[in-house]
Amino acid sequence: MKVGFIGLGNVGGKLAGSLLRNNFDLTVRDLDKNLTQSFKDLGAKVANSAKELAEQVDLVITCLPSTKICAEVMEAEDGIISGLSENKIWLEMSTTDEAEIKRISKKIIEKKAIPLDGPVSGGCHRAATGNIAIFVGGERKAFDKILPVLTVMGRKILHTGELGSATVLKVITNYLASVHLVALGEAWTVAKKSNLDLAKAYKGIAVSSGNSFVHETESQVILNGSYNINFTMDLVLKDTGLFDDLAKKLGAPLEISPKVVEIFKDGQKKYGSRAWSSMVVKRMEELNNTTFRAEGFPSELIDNEPEEKGYEI
Repeated sequence: MKVGFIGLGNVGGKLAGSLLRNNFDLTVRDLDKNLTQSFKDLGAKVANSAKELAEQVDLVITCLPSTKICAEVMEAEDGIISGLSENKIWLEMSTTDEAEIKRISKKIIEKKAIPLDGPVSGGCHRAATGNIAIFVGGERKAFDKILPVLTVMGRKILHTGELGSATVLKVITNYLASVHLVALGEAWTVAKKSNLDLAKAYKGIAVSSGNSFVHETESQVILNGSYNINFTMDLVLKDTGLFDDLAKKLGAPLEISPKVVEIFKDGQKKYGSRAWSSMVVKRMEELNNTTFRAEGFPSELIDNEPEEKGYEI
């Protein structure tokens, strides 16, 4: 299967790297010529336009930073849709909006091509090793067809149901991660003011009912002081906004979500759109005139688990 990948950023570049590392026939495109050149140097082909890429491959994957950018890449005159034909598959791996997925998918289906949504979860460090989780919504037959590609990019693969279901589930999981991160800021505040050994507190939380994926990962770079989680404030606000908007569309009043959006907006105002998202806990450090630091924690996360072939769960 010939695979095309558009969007070689923090996550996309690592997912595409797994395909290249596992000897897939890969064609790439990104506005950053340095990124495409690095892939070309490793054996990938480089397309001059999204349309050209779509014409040359069986599976087109997009992993882009916003719904607006994705729409432009898909619908431009020289965009992906123009290059699609019967039985080609489009896999959207960005975190996006269910309604937007379905809107664009109608145009894909008109070309007799097949749309799938396939967001990932687990952090950039796991994307780098092919150990990230992947949710996929859409036609089961198409899912089965691209499963060999999915099991190279990720470890645990879940077919979530109809088109758009993966996107909704991803938005929910990202919302939960954001809540956990905000809560950690308060937890570390109380731990520090109680004069706990923060390294031991980290271990204690990790083996307790209060543990979370966010604690196991982001607490490490918070305690180090780098905050480098390879994910930025603007992206969290996009994700929390998608969740909040979805709840409003569903007519579901929420209590915590609006407050989380407010907290991250304040974090973005204080530290900038491109600040690491885990810096939101710095609000608590400044409010309480303290810092959360402990020896022995890394400045950046590395996935130490061996790369394994993925499987459907």
